[in-house]
Formats: sequence, structure tokens, C-alpha cells
Amino acid sequence: MIKITHLILGLGFFSAIQTAEAQDIKKDSLEAYTDSIFKELPEVMIKGERPVVKAKKGMLEYDMPRLIANRPVNNIYEALRELPGVVDMDESLSLGGRGMTIIINGKVSTLSTDQLYALLKSMPSSRLEKAEVMYAAPARYQVRGAAINLILKSETDNPSSLQGEVFGEWRQKHYGEYTDRGSFIYSSKKFSTDFLYSYEHGHQLNISNKEAIHTLNDGTQHQMNTDGRNVYKSEGNNARLGMDYTFGKDHQLSLVYTAQWNNNNNTAATWGDETASTRHKANSDLHNLQLDYSLPFHLKVGAEYTHYNNPGTQTLSSILGDEQININSHEGQRINKLKLSAGQDIVLPKDWAINFGGFYVTSNDHSFQSYYDAKTGTLIPDNSMASVHHEKTTNIYGGLSKNFGSKLSAEASLAAENYHTDIWNEWALFPTFSLNFTPKDGHILQASLSSDRSYPSFWSVQNITSYVSAYSEIQGNPDLKPSLDYSADLTYMLLNKYMFTLYASNTKDFFTQQLYQQPDRLREVYKFFNMDYNRQAGIRVSMPFTALNRIDGRFTAIGFYDRQRCDHFWNTSFDRKIHSFMLVLNNTVTVSRKPDIKFMLYGFYQNGMIQGLFDLPKSGNLDASLRWMSKNQKVTVTAKCNDIFDTSSISPRMTSYGQYVVNKYSACQRTFVLSLSYKFGNYKEKRRGAIDTSRFK
Repeated sequence: MIKITHLILGLGFFSAIQTAEAQDIKKDSLEAYTDSIFKELPEVMIKGERPVVKAKKGMLEYDMPRLIANRPVNNIYEALRELPGVVDMDESLSLGGRGMTIIINGKVSTLSTDQLYALLKSMPSSRLEKAEVMYAAPARYQVRGAAINLILKSETDNPSSLQGEVFGEWRQKHYGEYTDRGSFIYSSKKFSTDFLYSYEHGHQLNISNKEAIHTLNDGTQHQMNTDGRNVYKSEGNNARLGMDYTFGKDHQLSLVYTAQWNNNNNTAATWGDETASTRHKANSDLHNLQLDYSLPFHLKVGAEYTHYNNPGTQTLSSILGDEQININSHEGQRINKLKLSAGQDIVLPKDWAINFGGFYVTSNDHSFQSYYDAKTGTLIPDNSMASVHHEKTTNIYGGLSKNFGSKLSAEASLAAENYHTDIWNEWALFPTFSLNFTPKDGHILQASLSSDRSYPSFWSVQNITSYVSAYSEIQGNPDLKPSLDYSADLTYMLLNKYMFTLYASNTKDFFTQQLYQQPDRLREVYKFFNMDYNRQAGIRVSMPFTALNRIDGRFTAIGFYDRQRCDHFWNTSFDRKIHSFMLVLNNTVTVSRKPDIKFMLYGFYQNGMIQGLFDLPKSGNLDASLRWMSKNQKVTVTAKCNDIFDTSSISPRMTSYGQYVVNKYSACQRTFVLSLSYKFGNYKEKRRGAIDTSRFK
């Protein structure tokens, strides 16, 4: 595999050099002008580059068509990976190693992270017009912290048309996975409607190995070495119907209905010092209705209702020494959620602007879990529960912005939010500030301050115990609190290309799931805990490079210091620190322009991290892809190999504070992908609002 990969890389690079030397740059060729403006004078050629990024109030605005012009990106998710500072680690995007929110056309996406990524991968990159990168999103976006606002190309004033795309993809790991999708859109000058249906199905294999030494209060030590095999079968259906009616400029009514149905079947086996056999089935369905109305005087109002239901069953048989568990369980989570929002922008004289508004969210979580003896069928009341969990969030905000000439701009906002549950009723203030200074063309200095609050999932705050085996269990934590984060960034961009950023953050009550070997019994417990704080500081550097008019790449390096402290973790405390770094490489080679063939190499490396008591070792991956596009750009064929050397899986270990656990995971991450898409009618897929299920089970 390695030799074949090296051969492909060598041939691609050699072909690119030959093609570059053989072709002449023509004055009228659009391809020659992809990244540069050429002007020929007698015996002189002057070459300049239009800036891909410019500074605006509180953000860096990227010209996405120019940024991705020479890169084989097939969808918006892949396009996001090309933004400076964006890191793709194990199918998860971050902005310089920090979490971020993705916004579409100024509207907050309400999908869970996994669902949002799946949707972005289904959207063609040609729909992107701009990307607004904000390290401190103003309160008017109704999000907090770092965010990226994706601006899609407008369909306004286009003649009536019916457009669409059909797409198929095959992914081969240990087992095969498949995706089929059809998207259609009808648009006219005032009305448009679009429909999307996708179907995904397949199997996944996860292999695990545990090496543990469990020390009890009496000083005895118990060896716990096990191997595990987990086969996960999934089937998912997604349907989306949306309608927009435009009354006039900045005057639009939008209605979207989204439905999702998923069936999952998980079969697991464990052997060694403990034996276990588990079968888990779960079905989920989600229905979402979203209504948005924009008025000409810059007032936006919206309403959204979500219903989610996730019932499941589990059969567990496990033996650990003299202890044996044979149980059946029924569980479920039913959530009803309503959100109302409004926001007003007002432009004032002398480049002043103000904004204000708010939103209200109420949710009801009906969850239950019932355990039954597998032999007698009788209910085990001590391990069963049923609860109704209510939450209300009220947020009001105000902000202002000002341009001080053409070189300096500032934006500030303040949001007050009340979080009310059965046990919490707290107010918090969230300030945001950003300052942009452009001393001269090509040089940008940006300073920002942001604050954010993160909420735990609904299931993690239930008073429940879920059994994985006779040795492992998962406990809920009703006392789990939301975390509060403050962060600051200072960014300097040189020549509109080279980016240097200093950043720092402090997260109070940071929560994460931790493993703990209990000293009074032979049992390991997974449970979410609040730490006192998590503090991080570091530097990010992003540097693009080009060569031979065929090679276009970007190198990103992130170095940081991380400290995590918890004074009340079971019967112990910890204060842990680490220095680490990340490296990211994006590289695209234009193998041929006629036909359009591009080769892309993506590499990621992280030099270890900490997560509470866990040490997360070094990890990395190397992805390669080859894309062919037809002359009319309607047919695209892509072949990929993700995680070529199968190195992205990690083995977290915990070997201090009286704990000793080494978990080795092998998810068979090396993946071969072949996809085919066909567009008809000049298709440009329309983006729809999404549904927030990030805290659902």
C-alpha cells in the first residue's frame, strides 16, 4: 500500500510539472486567471493577486470561490477545511483547536454536530460565496464563542427553473457503507421550493482491548484484561421540504419541514477476565417545523418546534468471577422543544449601527429506563427510573458597531441569559468585543473577546445507571452544571495570506465524561463531571504555498499549553498540565486541466493531549483523493483513501491517582471511497435550516 501510494504521488507530481511546462498561459483563458490578475505590457509581465480575505466588523471575510478554485473539494464540508485555522480531527471541525458554531446565511444551524456535518457533505461547494470567520461572534447571531457564517449564492431574480442532483457513494472499511441521495429545487423570481431525500445504510466494525489493574481498599489488585468486538448496523432516512416566498428586497417568508428516521442494531461481545454479550436496538424519529420571516426594516422573527423520540431495548449477559448479570432493559427519550426568536438591526448616521433582540427556548424531556430479570421477567425497581425534565432559557441582547474611517472598526455586544431547570435558576452575562485594524493593504490586525456557555446533554443529567457489562457501567449526574467560557484572540494577517494568532481561554465548570475504578467494589464507572476549570493558551500559524502554477497548499501549526483542575473528583483531586502541538497540511496538485483532474493530500498530526485523568497519545492521519470532473461540470467522479496508514485511532491510558486502565481502540478507520454525482439544470442546492439534537440521546 505504501509503495503504491508513493508511486501515485510521484506520477501526479511528475505529470503536474510536465503539464505546467507544456502549456502556455493565454490572456483570455479563465483558467489562467483562477488565482491571479495578469496584465501584459511590452516585454514586461506584471502579476498581482486579488485578496482572498478582507477585514470587516468583527470578522475576517473569505472569498470562497477564489479560495477553493484550484482544489478538488466536492462539498461545503471539504471547503471549510481549506479555511486558515480550521482543523479536521477525526471527522470533527474546529477553529484552531477550539469548538465553533457554523451559521448559514446569518441563521443558526440547529442540527447536532454529526447531522450538520452530514448535511454539509451533501451540499456542493459551488453554492458557497463567502465565509465570515469570527473568533467572537456578536450576540446578534444568537450564538456565542467562535463561529463561521457561510454565505450562499442567492437565487434572486433568476428565471424559473427546475434543477437537481443525484449522488451515490460507496465507502469500504471492514464492511461496506452506502449513501444515495436525490435533491431537487424549483425557483422563480419570488417563490422557490426544494426537496431532499437521502438514504444511508451499512455496517461498521470496532475492535477494542482493555488492560486494567483494579486496586481495592483492602489492597488487593485484580487484573482485568479483555478483548471486545462490536458490529454496528445502521439505516438512516432523511427528508426535507422547504419553501421560500420573497415579497421584495429583505422581505422573505421561509417554511421548512424536516423529518429523520434511523434504525440502529448493535451487537457486542467481550472475552477475557470478563465475558459479556450485548445486543442493543434503537429506533429514532425526529420532526421539525421552522418558520422565519424577514421584514424590510431589518426585523427578523422566527419560530421552531421539534419533536424527538428514541426508544430502545437491550439484552445483556455478563460474567465476572462469581458475579453474573442477565438482564433485559427498555429505555426511551421523548423531547418536545419550542424556540421563539426576534432580532432588530438599525443603521445610524456616521457609520454607527445598533442591534437588539432575544430568544426563548422551552423543552420537556420525558426519559425512562426499565430493567427486567432475563430469567423471570420481573422488574428490578432499584435500577429503573422515569423522569420529566423541564428547561427554560431566556436570552436578551444588545450590541453596537462603528466604522472609524476605512482602517478601523469595532463591534461590542452584551447578552443576559437565564437558565432555569428543576435544580438550577441562574443568570449569566456574556460580553463580546472585537476590533479590526488595517494599517495598510494586505495587513490586518484583529483583537477579540468572547464568552460562552455549554450545556450537558439531557441524558447525562438523568439519575440513571446503564450497564455495559458486569464490570462497566454508565452513571448519570443530576448535579452536572453548564460550563462558562471566556476566551481572547489576537490575530495578525500578513500580505492577506500568512496568519499568526495568539489565544487564551478559561472554562469554568468544564465538563467531560471520565472513567473511575471504584475502590470499594470491582466496578469501573463512566460519568460526566464538572472540573474547577480548563485553561488553555497557545499560538496558531497558517502559511499558504504555491509552486509551478500546479501545486496549491497550506500548512498550519498550533502550539498550546493546557491545564485542567478538579478538586472534587470522587475521593480524589487532580491538577494536570501539558504542552502539545498540532500540524495540518492541505496540498492540491492540478494533474490536468483538460480533462479536469486534481489530486489532493491532507495530513494531520497531534502530539498528545489530556482529558481529565486520561492521557491521549499521539495520533494522525493521511488522506488522499483523486477527482475527475466533466467538461460541462455536471459529472464528478471522486476516488479517495482516508487514513491511509490506519493511524487515527488512539489508545487512551490512565495510570496515576490509583487508577490503571489502558483502552486500545481499532475502528478500522482506513476507508476506500468511490462517489459519483450528476447535476442537471445548472443545479445549485439550496441550504435549509437544521435541527438542534446535540443534547438528545
